[in-house]
Amino acid sequence: MAAETDNGWKFAQCFGDKGEVEDITEADIISTVEFDHTGDYLATGDKGGRVVLFERNDGKKGCEYKFYTEFQSHEPEFDYLKSLEIEEKINKIKWCKRQNAAHFLLSTNDKTIKLWKVFEKSLKVVAENNLSDGSRPQNGKIQHLRLPKLTHHDTIIAAVPRKVYANAHAYHINSISINSDGETYISADDLRINLWNLNISDQSFNIVDIKPVNMEELTEVITAAEFHPIHCNLFMYSSSKGTIKLSDMRAAALCDKHAKLFEEQEDPANKSFFSEIISSISDVKFSKDGRYILSRDYLTLKIWDITMENRPLKTINIHDHLRNKLCDLYENDCIFDKFECTFSGDGQNVLTGSYNNYFHIYDREGLTDVALQADKSAFKAKRVVSTKSNKILRGKNNKKEEINVDAIDFNKKILHASWHPNENSIAVAATNNLFIFTCV
Repeated sequence: MAAETDNGWKFAQCFGDKGEVEDITEADIISTVEFDHTGDYLATGDKGGRVVLFERNDGKKGCEYKFYTEFQSHEPEFDYLKSLEIEEKINKIKWCKRQNAAHFLLSTNDKTIKLWKVFEKSLKVVAENNLSDGSRPQNGKIQHLRLPKLTHHDTIIAAVPRKVYANAHAYHINSISINSDGETYISADDLRINLWNLNISDQSFNIVDIKPVNMEELTEVITAAEFHPIHCNLFMYSSSKGTIKLSDMRAAALCDKHAKLFEEQEDPANKSFFSEIISSISDVKFSKDGRYILSRDYLTLKIWDITMENRPLKTINIHDHLRNKLCDLYENDCIFDKFECTFSGDGQNVLTGSYNNYFHIYDREGLTDVALQADKSAFKAKRVVSTKSNKILRGKNNKKEEINVDAIDFNKKILHASWHPNENSIAVAATNNLFIFTCV
């Protein structure tokens, strides 16, 4: 596809304070974004422990959302036994499939997972009674006894925690994933994965444990985990060594022995001091049909076929232009940034973020690359498109623009994004702003 082709992606909406980056409060920085299964609702979590929900605005054409409700999901805590502060930052949000008028969603910080019920609540007030006019009856006698009547006053959106799943993780929780059976979910920290029943908050089963007897022998940590979208017995988890392990819960109670191992051997000629850091997988996702796996490490995006373990179907270079800057990125800690990735609802496209508030949409073959910027320039409808063949970005004047590495702002980065399950609309978190882009 030629670079001049109009790919049809356009900026639709932006939520949040649009002030300068320097003025942003840490607590307002968005830390997770998630569409529900219908795409009619969208959730964000931030570093201040708040969850904000948005609802599809049916009165408007196209993909447009309006504020639905906001609630404080987590508070800062202190672990007195370990003398550690537990941040209120929301690491992940997952929607349960809707079964009645209420919404249920899981949210987690580093240690505690909560199941929230969000529902419309009718507020009623007393409309009339014997003393409605404020006067007292004469001689203490009431001529007519009138029972108090309640009438509808207002409807509010209420959020209540139905379950709190605590004290099950010794390390920081990085992932939660709800099973296709709708009854169970997994939570993963650096060294263990636990299996929960949504209805039981005081008991979980440890299904993966990679903690060595001697912590000095620790060589890898779990970075992400997800259930298969169709088969309730399968789940996968990724590691800091760049491997993805697929496990089958039917094989054994403890799934330390994986069913499949997806790993690409590194060329010894390319080995460097940074090899282990940049090969660490920051996110893994199944396609909707469960046939493909998408994984993201610091420099690349890989698409795997679940039936082929020895190499990925496609490797897309995201940050090839940063290979010579790894030393600087190590010093400013950006090399440890954890970029998420996601499939489109139909599995034909993939999405991941980059620096300068850019994010990239690729087709599954990696032939086309649409680079969009979730920034103030989005209001001016600036579109940047490139083709895989020449790796050239084009601005609105269609002039070739080579990537100037020295001009990249590494404080502006797209780490979190979610793709609408049924249409080509995406939600992108850029610091404290939520951007909606849609393809027309």
